[in-house]
Amino acid sequence: MKIKDIFIYLFFCSTISFAQDKRFQLPIALQKSYFEVNVGSINYNFTQSQLESLPDYEFQSVEVPHTAVRLVLFGHKFNNYLSAQISYMRPVSWVNYKYLTSGTTQSTSVWMNIAGLTIKGQIPIAKKIHVFGELGLGIITRLGGANLRNGDVLVKKANYSSFLFGGGFKYNLNPKIDLLLSSVFSPEKAAFRQPAISFVSTGFSYNLNPIREEKIQEAKKVGYKHPKQLFQIGYSSTIIGYGINNLFSKIPIFWGGEAEVNRGISFDYRQNVFNTAKYFSLDWGVGASFFMSNIKEESFYTIAAYPVFRFNFLHTKPFDTYVYYSIAGPSFISKKVIDDVDTGEKFTFQDNMGLGFYFGEDRKSNVEFKIGHYSNGNIFTQNPGVKIPFSVNLGYAF
Repeated sequence: MKIKDIFIYLFFCSTISFAQDKRFQLPIALQKSYFEVNVGSINYNFTQSQLESLPDYEFQSVEVPHTAVRLVLFGHKFNNYLSAQISYMRPVSWVNYKYLTSGTTQSTSVWMNIAGLTIKGQIPIAKKIHVFGELGLGIITRLGGANLRNGDVLVKKANYSSFLFGGGFKYNLNPKIDLLLSSVFSPEKAAFRQPAISFVSTGFSYNLNPIREEKIQEAKKVGYKHPKQLFQIGYSSTIIGYGINNLFSKIPIFWGGEAEVNRGISFDYRQNVFNTAKYFSLDWGVGASFFMSNIKEESFYTIAAYPVFRFNFLHTKPFDTYVYYSIAGPSFISKKVIDDVDTGEKFTFQDNMGLGFYFGEDRKSNVEFKIGHYSNGNIFTQNPGVKIPFSVNLGYAF
């Protein structure tokens, strides 16, 4: 199953849930699903052999940090023995080379990440302990080596697919949390002089289980209004600059981008597929945006499907206030080179973060303030990102 097919499946199942208006229950696509966080040691034998042979550059040393993280962005259990998952793995700090040129010691880093699409099988060996193994596709992206004069690089870019396999043990702490001890491995790729990659970690899995009926009835009694559908028109502008984008990219809880948008207009449709009684809501959305770049005023457009994680932190009689985060919405961008910045490929991801309000007796009116970003998550070797400035969205809920 391709990644885009998974998103189509999620959207379709969410639509069914919406049609039946059972929004206090998790959508079918999310029931028996899970997310994972793993922290451990990554090992790969980067040496002088990865460097290009260039005159006037002499290898001195290489530093290979080992701390790394692996996230399972989405996993789904088909039954008690078989599941599928999408993962992302990268070191916390990059490999760093030191070299001598013109009598001066300089350094350059090598960035690398591994995206995975794997099948996981497990069997119980005790009441709360399972042993598992996984096998599937890994996409390795390597970007490194400072651009030297005449366009030379010390370490060439690499982007290739490979096997990804591993295994480990899982301890069921409670119905929602599993503790993990695991490892994953990808073989070397001689064509790119890429060493084998191994990762050993500990972590946890958070399981999404169907909401119990008594909890659903309790949530319905609270009586807060949760709009079912929302249509928005938005406008983006640099009238206040990129200060908000830069602030949140430095914290960091969001991203900037080397390519910058000057202005734009967007059209979005969302539907609410799940909400708790008070605070959390999950929406799925689709949208189209039309932008003008900041330097050369080049026009381009994007089309996206995306999730929205909404936290309704203030309920009052005249309005409800929320913050939201939308991440990794698969998108199409019509132009790859924007203001001479090569952003990668036309497949990318949309991210948004904002503050919003529903107001009026029936909560039919909506306004949002947000910032945005497009990038491909380093699944391609070029990923400088596109920065969307402060935007105002006006919406109607129904």
